Amino acid sequence: MPADNIIRLAARELGERLTTIDMRHLAAQARRTGGCAQPIQLRGRVDHLDVATGEVLHHYSTVHEPGGVLRVACKTRRASRCPACAEIYRADTYQLVRAGLIGGKGVPETVTSHPTVFATLTAPSFGPVHTRREKAGRVLPCHPRRSAGACSHGSSLSCTIRHAEDAPGLGEPLCPDCYDYTASVLFNAYAPELWRRFVLAFRRRLAKSAGLRTKELKNVLVVSFAKVAEYQRRGVVHFHAVIRFDGPDGPTCQPPGWATLDRLDDAVQHAAAAVSAVSPVAPGVQARALRWGDQVDVRPITMSGELTERAVAGYIAKYATKAAECVGTLDRRVHPTDELETLPVSEHARRLIAECLRLGALDELTHLKLTDWAHMLGFRGHFSTKSRRYSTTLGALRAARIEHNQTEHEITTGRLPYFDEDQVLKVARWRYLGQGLTHGEALLTAALSGQPMRPHDTTRRAA
Repeated sequence: MPADNIIRLAARELGERLTTIDMRHLAAQARRTGGCAQPIQLRGRVDHLDVATGEVLHHYSTVHEPGGVLRVACKTRRASRCPACAEIYRADTYQLVRAGLIGGKGVPETVTSHPTVFATLTAPSFGPVHTRREKAGRVLPCHPRRSAGACSHGSSLSCTIRHAEDAPGLGEPLCPDCYDYTASVLFNAYAPELWRRFVLAFRRRLAKSAGLRTKELKNVLVVSFAKVAEYQRRGVVHFHAVIRFDGPDGPTCQPPGWATLDRLDDAVQHAAAAVSAVSPVAPGVQARALRWGDQVDVRPITMSGELTERAVAGYIAKYATKAAECVGTLDRRVHPTDELETLPVSEHARRLIAECLRLGALDELTHLKLTDWAHMLGFRGHFSTKSRRYSTTLGALRAARIEHNQTEHEITTGRLPYFDEDQVLKVARWRYLGQGLTHGEALLTAALSGQPMRPHDTTRRAA
């Protein structure tokens, strides 16, 4: 449906609801969800009972909410689905990463003296793709090859175009028939395993360089990290990681003197080149030794200079809210009823999805769950992870926010808070009604949050 028609329907709906619902309550609920574009809709009640007397200390029911429905934020991390909730996730990730670099959130400020780098592990080449190249502030031709000729499929292996940053063809292969779609999908599927093996090889290299056995390393040194997966335009993932040396007690303890930036750099370079994972043989699919690409970047993080803690935290937090949809694919799973040819994706993404579905149907590759993760082009790992001692957790940040919101609610409503010695039984009854907003609710939420109203926000209506 055209956007103009949706806005007209939304305005008409709001006009009709003005006579039946107090719009101030609807607006207040939209503000409480933070402008969530696809809130969860619930109906029910909550009773707080005194255990000793059975007296109802506090009662809440959705009867008094607009339409008798309580809307709570979806809390997704995907910016393509809900910009408001994704922004909260991005801010939490930023604070989590930055705390591990400068202290705070339970991490001492002395952590700034610990050797810390920003490492990037990339994927190998699966065939030449259109790219944007820059040097000294100038945009260079994509693939300028004078005598490249054509491939066996008749496609030119040269491209002299100076692509713009938003050029739609970026990441597309010069010849789709030459591009190794099978290897691309399998690399995404094995990327989490390659990271696990990288961490093990990294620790083994450190122990050997220090004259220790691997199991003895934890007695003198702890390796802490926070990483995020980013999709390149060609549809493969690479990892950015903050890697830090700590003493045996974590960030509160200084690492040993031999744990320097040079040794950290050496361990990253060695581990990235040493690890591999072999995919199984399947009908029409040969075994492949999957490795990290040759481009391994390791840069020290400083409090001032080119690569600051703010820049690193902001970079990781930005990609924590994105997924494969930024390379032209879907932000939802591919359903069995979907027609691949009609999906609103790029042709390159369509081929990658088709390869996931083909490989996922093979018995030898079912453990990779490629059919379920076809929309992610084979990658099924967590987008952002961290080691236990790096810094605080997202759960702790959410818990602090919930406690703050509860305190603010008690102050606003005048309800007395409960004390630790109070014996209170909380009885809740909830029923899930659906997810999403009507046209009118989406228009009101967009106006209150300052976010543009998107047509697909209204397609997932509540039951």
